[in-house]
Amino acid sequence: MTDIASPVALRARAEGLGGHLPPLLAEAEHLAATVMLGEHGRRRAGMGDEFWQYRPAHAGDEARGIDWRRSARSDAHFVREKEWQAAQSVSLWIDMAQSMAFSGVKGRVEKIDRARVLGLAVAVLLARAGERVGLADGSLAPRSGMAQVMRLAEVLAVDGAADYGTPAARAVVPFGRALFISDFMGDIGAVEAALTRAADQGVRGALVQVLDPVEEAFPFDGRTVFESLGGTLRRETMKAGDLRGRYIARLAARKDRLAELARLTGWQFSVHHTDEAAAGALLWIYRALERRV
Repeated sequence: MTDIASPVALRARAEGLGGHLPPLLAEAEHLAATVMLGEHGRRRAGMGDEFWQYRPAHAGDEARGIDWRRSARSDAHFVREKEWQAAQSVSLWIDMAQSMAFSGVKGRVEKIDRARVLGLAVAVLLARAGERVGLADGSLAPRSGMAQVMRLAEVLAVDGAADYGTPAARAVVPFGRALFISDFMGDIGAVEAALTRAADQGVRGALVQVLDPVEEAFPFDGRTVFESLGGTLRRETMKAGDLRGRYIARLAARKDRLAELARLTGWQFSVHHTDEAAAGALLWIYRALERRV
């Protein structure tokens, strides 16, 4: 495991991702303008301090809401609307299980490291936008501010003991947003239960499946020993190549099921590979979380 597992290193790298362009945000030319302005989920009228737009006055509008200077330039009355700036809560679940500590090529980032950095970078961006961020399992209640990012870094620095992660949605904030990042190689029933529970509370969000390219290609042949990173599962075969077709079909079926669950619950789903730049995934996550379903 690299030094990204330390809370300080995690925060420093995520700060770079979310605020100072290199190494993550610099890879997308328009990412800074899209992500850094703190406009998450707020482009609508409501309580706030910033001017948003003028609209024609309707029956029932209070006289004090009319902008008389703007109205004097036409034959109609106009209301000056401010932009909605109420903070919302975003609940995170970042899979820290043993299966995430996999890299198919020496020197390539492990799935768990990519998931940590993406999750924390999202937290940095949301914190700067004034949103509240917490953990979906209830271990860290939603709070605003950069101090919360440090708390998240401390929690994310601890590896999980289970072979495969199980998402938890017991502490999602009703009508808030949520983000689940995992390889989703574990029990699909647990994913379905968590999404259903979240959807029942009006929560919308995003699923990001993080995979190593080796897991997509299954480049194994001949005698091969497959063993889970937690050491609880082991299988030896003399003809690994014969398993390729079935494995790829099952992985495709898992992706299809995740996409279907996301569609049924009003969430968004994406697959991210660890040989890809993290910038695209960060931008996709941010846009997925600000989408109002």
